Amino acid sequence: MNFCTKCVLPDTFPGISFDEGGVCNYCRNTPVPDAEEKRVHLEKFEALLESRRSKHPFDVLLAYSGGKDSTYTLSILTRRYKLKVLAFVFDNGFVSAQALQNIRHMTDTLGAACIIFRPPFEIMKRAFGLAASTDIYSPKTLDRASSICTTCIGMVKAMILKTALSYDIPLVAFGWSPGQAPISSAIMQTNPRLQRFSHRTIRDPLIERIGGDLKPYFLSDADLEVDASKWPVNIHPLAFLEYDEEEILKDIASLGWVKPLDTDPNSTNCLLNALANYLHRERFRFHPYAWEIAGIVRSGCMERSLGLSKVCEEEDMQMVNYAASLLGIDVGR
Repeated sequence: MNFCTKCVLPDTFPGISFDEGGVCNYCRNTPVPDAEEKRVHLEKFEALLESRRSKHPFDVLLAYSGGKDSTYTLSILTRRYKLKVLAFVFDNGFVSAQALQNIRHMTDTLGAACIIFRPPFEIMKRAFGLAASTDIYSPKTLDRASSICTTCIGMVKAMILKTALSYDIPLVAFGWSPGQAPISSAIMQTNPRLQRFSHRTIRDPLIERIGGDLKPYFLSDADLEVDASKWPVNIHPLAFLEYDEEEILKDIASLGWVKPLDTDPNSTNCLLNALANYLHRERFRFHPYAWEIAGIVRSGCMERSLGLSKVCEEEDMQMVNYAASLLGIDVGR
């Protein structure tokens, strides 16, 4: 397998090509935000915070996994910007015990309220088992995440919006890394039209095969009729703030966050991630984190050698088989 000489995308990545120097077309065609663009977004972000501060029960609803990036985002929102945060945790049945301890400790330490939302495991088992064994999403959807992660994040985003609308919270925050989402979407007004598109992509294929048991974990038709002016603004501040993985880990560790030892190298909260990565690589021959890590490397926030190690490291089969056994599937190893 050959990799781009600038980022970490392999020659198996969909639509990739290389120039004479081995640089991929994504590096050549994907703009990397410079200091000025980040400054403009930071000013827009801070102005938005001031315009919404202290006018609602909570200033911001954070999608909180207990992982390093969302924990760092929680720290920024509470310590740097003094916002009143409600952390929303979607417990998919595979959250590391250490991650749950981190969630309790960090929300207490940083003064954030917290909701831990856990659907019945049988429903999660059916949804993830389907995603693991059946082609339910378009291949393009899976360029940037595994089928299992796409399923989980689809529910997380929907439940975040349901909660924000219910509590009248004006801002919804995510701890996306600079490689997960472009800076152009770092501050974005949500609306029913966008959510209807998401439903067609993720909700509808799931409900068509699993049935109405999944409906409560997505927005209803009534939710989609809420006046668009009441919908929150999405923010993911790590797109334009400083991002250095080593410094992030030092910062949150100083507050008592502890890195789980039972998760794979690309997750600091989820016991299902190793299986999701393994199945994706078996099917598509590239790591589902390749796009994200390539973006981080491209932005200068991670050394290419570290990025390559992350996308090349084989999954721990003990972790893979543990998650597979809980889902009742056989990975053949």
